[in-house]
Amino acid sequence: MNPQSAETRWDFDDLQTLVVDDQQDVCRGLARLIGQTGCRTETASSGEEALCKLRQDHFDIVFTDIMMEGISGEQLLHEIKRLWPDIEVVMITGHGSIEMAVSCLQSGASHFISKPFNNQEILAYFKQSGYRILSRRSLENGPSRDLSQRIVAVDPRMREVLSLVDQVAPRNVPVLIEGASGTGKELIAREIHHRSPWREHPFLAINCIALPDTSLESELFGYKRGAFTGAHRDTKGLFEQAAGGTVFLDEVASMSLSFQGKLLRVLQEKVIRPLGASADVPVQYRLIASTNCDLEAEVRHREFREDLFYRLQVVKIRLPSLNDRPDSIPALTAYFLKRAVSELAMNGEPAPEISPAAMDRLMAHEWRGNVRELENTIYRAVVICRGDKILPSHLGFSDDAATGYELAVAGLTYEEGKQKAVESFQRHFVEITLKRTGGNISKAALLSGLTRAALNHAPVGNGTIERHIRLLKDLTRWPVPADAVLCVPRADSPSGKGRLSGTTGVCSTPLPSYKKRRRTSLS
Repeated sequence: MNPQSAETRWDFDDLQTLVVDDQQDVCRGLARLIGQTGCRTETASSGEEALCKLRQDHFDIVFTDIMMEGISGEQLLHEIKRLWPDIEVVMITGHGSIEMAVSCLQSGASHFISKPFNNQEILAYFKQSGYRILSRRSLENGPSRDLSQRIVAVDPRMREVLSLVDQVAPRNVPVLIEGASGTGKELIAREIHHRSPWREHPFLAINCIALPDTSLESELFGYKRGAFTGAHRDTKGLFEQAAGGTVFLDEVASMSLSFQGKLLRVLQEKVIRPLGASADVPVQYRLIASTNCDLEAEVRHREFREDLFYRLQVVKIRLPSLNDRPDSIPALTAYFLKRAVSELAMNGEPAPEISPAAMDRLMAHEWRGNVRELENTIYRAVVICRGDKILPSHLGFSDDAATGYELAVAGLTYEEGKQKAVESFQRHFVEITLKRTGGNISKAALLSGLTRAALNHAPVGNGTIERHIRLLKDLTRWPVPADAVLCVPRADSPSGKGRLSGTTGVCSTPLPSYKKRRRTSLS
């Protein structure tokens, strides 16, 4: 990786790392690698020297070899966790084993890396840990000079957004915020208001997509008594209620073209006409709008007025999706975890921590719901978790399989855990292969390099392929061709329903569950 690109992308100047290894070339090389991020690094050639440096200075992360003369890496880990429990310790060894890795992780190690290590793996882990540490520090010490208490922004893209927020906040110009659902558009709108000179005035938000034109007009412009059925008294609209504050129009692209013309007049003239009124009313407000659409494309397709578009986007702020800024996931996770524990009132129970395996799973997930989805995932994990570690299985992702670390934590022996992991792998492998071949067993066997007989006995769904075919033959009493296409139900399918088709005939309707069909045939 180019050192310059790493420095411009990451901001780890406030972090300090200690690298401990009795092999000087490994120690210096790892220190140089981590130093590319901008982090301050120091080295130690033994466990004894590492403890001396830890007593003299503050360190956030320690990378240590396990096999060292004198104080070993495992002994150093125990001593660090006893004296400085907040320091993250990464174990590095050239003689790793599953038992040793599990032992170190249970003793408090944050990560376990085998030699020869992969530079990208080291940097990826350091990036996750660094943002998590910076987030925890900002939450404990309060907001820094450039970060709001309500917004976690430790990645460069969001820092640029907040920099633009700072520039536009003191100026009363319309702002258009673009971003996918769940990226925090209303949060940014509130932040603009909070940093503006008009923060003491109201912030009034309305979701335009939830209301038809007539309701939207009465909400924004107000109405006079008797203007329509149910209008029993004069009511001010949001523009008039704002009285110098901020009006936030969420999902502005959902407005009809006719109503867009009315909004354009408000922007141009700074006046409104309430429903049922005969005269205009002057208003003072600051307008912020948001959309999850590409408004320029809407203008090209004549779905949005061009003149209104240019009025709204005097300043445009584009929010990146969570998939575009994965560096912020550890920091956001720490923030939501702390808030969830506080809001859910854990009744004195110790707050759970995110396990390394769960953090890896969060980093690898495709966040279609963006930050909102991550928030809900963490809240769910806190509710489901009954231990001191949040594991991948607590996150609620449907495609998760148990990891070796989870199986060890669950109390299984090595052989029991190995058997369970192998069965889980076989089940997922066969199901995915069958999906790729459209359920054709012969093609699946060829693609996977197995014989058809071996594939028939592989675990899938709630049994094996052979069992599913046997039950289908018994229940349907139809001949099953050799090249039949089998649609096997998922293991977690509540109904166990499937479909069977072949070249000689097709059963295109879903079959009832086996149990239900059997009862029917017996009666």
